Amino acid sequence: MKNTGLIVALAIIVSWSAHLLYILLYQAVDLLDFWFWFHVLLQTWLFTGLFITAHDAMHRTVSQNKKLNDALGFICTFLFAAMYYPQLMAKHHLHHQHPGSESDPDYKTGNQNFFVWWFSFLKQYITVWQIIIMALLFNVLLLWFDEWQLISFWVIPAIAATFQLFYFGTFAPHHLPHTPDMLPHNSRTQPRNHLYALLSCYFFGYHSEHHASPQTPWWKLYQIKDKRISK
Repeated sequence: MKNTGLIVALAIIVSWSAHLLYILLYQAVDLLDFWFWFHVLLQTWLFTGLFITAHDAMHRTVSQNKKLNDALGFICTFLFAAMYYPQLMAKHHLHHQHPGSESDPDYKTGNQNFFVWWFSFLKQYITVWQIIIMALLFNVLLLWFDEWQLISFWVIPAIAATFQLFYFGTFAPHHLPHTPDMLPHNSRTQPRNHLYALLSCYFFGYHSEHHASPQTPWWKLYQIKDKRISK
């Protein structure tokens, strides 16, 4: 279908928005409630979907209309954490040009401890304006919602999503040691398990497949995996 990428992107944006509104209105903050944790995890997964959608927009796979494609990418990065889409896109293309090297802005040379690298990764993209915007949004939302609701259902899922994206999209595929089977993109890939790949990070664990075919949207990456295995 010609507009599948657009439909998938809109579905994720609407799902993220509707679910966040639902849990802010109807889900109590109760650490002993199964549904509390279910909704926190689901909102984390939807936050990750926002960023994956923006990532697809960076590769021009959301819409053939460039302005619409970039507009949706801009919306997704803003909803994720008031991030600036043009900056993300420029650095992401550098990542594809120099994956797992000193010229890769997402890569950490030296100490590759998970948390050290995660913090270094975030510093590449966090700006003062982003912090100001997020602080303003938080205080505006306090007019309608409880502080602990916002922390539980908005702040924590957003932070958790950065760990999910970082682990499956950067740390796991690109960390040292780099072995010959990771060439030419210095990237590993998950074993074939489409359900796990979808739930873990929207098939993004199939990472060498993504580097080999960056024009393939996330929802088709499993097909690239199947083709590689069938060869």
